[in-house]
Amino acid sequence: MTGQQNSRTVGDTSHDNRRQVMYWRLLARLFDHEEQAALESASLAVVEDIGLPAALLDPQASVDSVVQRHPGLAAEFDGLMVPEASADTDDGEAEEGTAGDIRDRAAEVRRAALVSKVLLNVFHSPPGTVTAGQLSRWQSDAGWLERALGCGPGELRGGRAGGAGVSPGGTGGGGRTPDLSRLIPEIGPELGSIEAGLVKRMRLREVLADPQLAGQLTPSMSLIEQLLRDKDNLSGVALANAKALIRRFVDEVAEVLRTQVEKSTVGALDRSVPPKRVFRNLDLDRTIWKNLTNWSPEEERLYVDRLFYRHTARRTTPQRLIVVVDQSGSMVDSMVNCTILASIFAGLPKVDVHLIAYDTQALDLTPWVHDPFETLLRTNLGGGTDGTVAMALAQPKIAEPRNTVVVWISDFYEWQTEPLFESMAAIHRSGAKFIPVGSVTSSGRASVNPWFRERFKDQGTPVLSGHIRKLVHELKTFLT
Repeated sequence: MTGQQNSRTVGDTSHDNRRQVMYWRLLARLFDHEEQAALESASLAVVEDIGLPAALLDPQASVDSVVQRHPGLAAEFDGLMVPEASADTDDGEAEEGTAGDIRDRAAEVRRAALVSKVLLNVFHSPPGTVTAGQLSRWQSDAGWLERALGCGPGELRGGRAGGAGVSPGGTGGGGRTPDLSRLIPEIGPELGSIEAGLVKRMRLREVLADPQLAGQLTPSMSLIEQLLRDKDNLSGVALANAKALIRRFVDEVAEVLRTQVEKSTVGALDRSVPPKRVFRNLDLDRTIWKNLTNWSPEEERLYVDRLFYRHTARRTTPQRLIVVVDQSGSMVDSMVNCTILASIFAGLPKVDVHLIAYDTQALDLTPWVHDPFETLLRTNLGGGTDGTVAMALAQPKIAEPRNTVVVWISDFYEWQTEPLFESMAAIHRSGAKFIPVGSVTSSGRASVNPWFRERFKDQGTPVLSGHIRKLVHELKTFLT
């Protein structure tokens, strides 16, 4: 073995050992609450040696606080766990790549320290009663984990209406970074479960009664669920703070959904309607082309005697959208998302939107469909599921089947399966468009009774997957 090869082997071993120290400490912290003195001192030595702040090892320090003190680390956390393709080094370039290999291994040690920080902060939740500050800190750290995975804050937890997907690239490099793309669909529900557990361990009523503590809360789907469940037990300042949190969350989700609706497919151009003669509709290319015969070579000028405008009007037919949402306890995210979505479609021209929520009883929320905040305050989450009571409200609303779409959001675990399915099949046979949806979440999860799933498939109305973007696309295509 040459001196250079020997030096390289020693360097590799040193970097591998340091990386293992960081991950062994992470595992010890996650599965054993007792501090391991040897691992802590070794990890401190590694962190200081590679030029990272010792605060990375402080379990009480949030990622936000570390980044605030060391702003340069923010870019390193972004895309930290997104894999990058690493090119193989040719044999003839082995000698030139030695220095690069050593640098890559040193980068892996640094990455291990940063990954350990964000994973430990997210998956090692505080014991006992949770304060508003602890919940907000955890939500912030979970946002950093989502950013490290190449997603936007809130995407994986289902708290915002967006798609959970890994963006290409990212700052996380190195051939040894694990490919987490298959795990990401599982990470999202796990984060949501941890967040829900933290919210349940809060003394939420006491927090809401204190404006200062309530101001520390960051709205999330788990928090909104608890607020909707407990709203009848709140009054005064606590109720006002709860409503403010719900309003903030509704506005944030509505903004995202509104963007998705605007980007979706729209109706065909209606050329029977004359184009509006305004400057923004001026078709400059066509105007020049049609007036080329008026070109004066002597004056080098084009005389325009006719202007041409683009058609922008779209063909629209008055449509009726009937949204039926299962409001039982397992469907809270669907209830929130669909209530907001219905209000957005209610704002479109020539769309008549009706909203029905049900568990063992049905409630017609149509009078409040334009205001999702007021609609949610009238829901009563929990209870069993009986879709036949919702069908009794929905069927009379179908006046013109060909111009009606019925969206039914549920997991379809019903106790009157045959009668309910037969009434749904009757809607489909009438000519109305029937869209069954498993659940409408940001993470795209859908739990559906297999009995219903097979019959919907045989009927030609397969259940949409739970991703809200697909529902937006289906509705916009039909309604415009």
